[in-house]
Amino acid sequence: MLLAGDIGGTKTLLGLFERGLPRPRPIVTHSYATRQFSNFTELLDAFARDVHQPFALDAAALGVSGPVVDNAARLTNIDWDITATAITARFGATRVCLLNDLEALGHSIEALDASELTTLQEGVRTPRGNAGIIAAGTGLGEALLHRVDGRLVPIPSEGGHADFGARTERELELVRMLRDRYGRASVEHVVSGRGLLNLHRFTHRGGECAIVEGVPDEQAPAKISAAGMTGRCQGCVEALRMLVSAYGAEAGNLALRGLTLAGIYIGGGIAPKILPVLQSGLFLDAFRTKGEMADLVARVPVKVILHPDAGLLGAALYGQSLLD
Repeated sequence: MLLAGDIGGTKTLLGLFERGLPRPRPIVTHSYATRQFSNFTELLDAFARDVHQPFALDAAALGVSGPVVDNAARLTNIDWDITATAITARFGATRVCLLNDLEALGHSIEALDASELTTLQEGVRTPRGNAGIIAAGTGLGEALLHRVDGRLVPIPSEGGHADFGARTERELELVRMLRDRYGRASVEHVVSGRGLLNLHRFTHRGGECAIVEGVPDEQAPAKISAAGMTGRCQGCVEALRMLVSAYGAEAGNLALRGLTLAGIYIGGGIAPKILPVLQSGLFLDAFRTKGEMADLVARVPVKVILHPDAGLLGAALYGQSLLD
């Protein structure tokens, strides 16, 4: 039996799987609000109680939203330490691997079917090419998938924390605000749930917004994006448009860095919720505006991942490989 996990700053998914083809077969999965637990061990204990049955693990693979070094990680957006030894101590599995969450998501790409994806740009897919994933949620994750011996191998990164590059006068103003607030401007400060909050602060400077009045920060991005999509608040409309444009520009940067002629995949919790805005042309306009490389990025297929638990699926697929 396999334990798979997708551990984020807002939501955590844990599941038990049996070996299967083309995908491991899910037995039971549970979703948790990450911040309701003070540490990872508490969450593991809750999962063991919720399963309501004894089980013996053969392997475990968990995607975590932070850098993984020597099979241990500290989450970026919540003060948690996670180690493979904690999983071994709790469940007895000896084959345990922690993955960066985008690395885990990358393992799902070749297992997703057409109904679990939607196309923003058809492009001209190169079957032997590399691919890339960019995923905005609570934070921003990025990964390149290099083609090795015919298969896509995800390479973890912390590219979401790279410097944000302003493209317009308006974005230069935004960078100054972010620099004053954080000391620097990273891509995640703009393209993420936290980034949408920053953009909302920027577009509402000097004015209040009833949309987020009294709303906790973790719930505010959903309120802002909903108001931006319906046009209820022009400041929210601008904030959402700025996020989508910056998202497209960074996805195009990733396509250039990895020469991702097999495709760019848009993951994370935000994209499916704002799909009409992604399809409006804002995203692709920014994706393609790459000067002399414009024709190249126009060839890159761009797809949005609709599978709600693709990160968990990728972790389970990798966990299954530990048994081979």
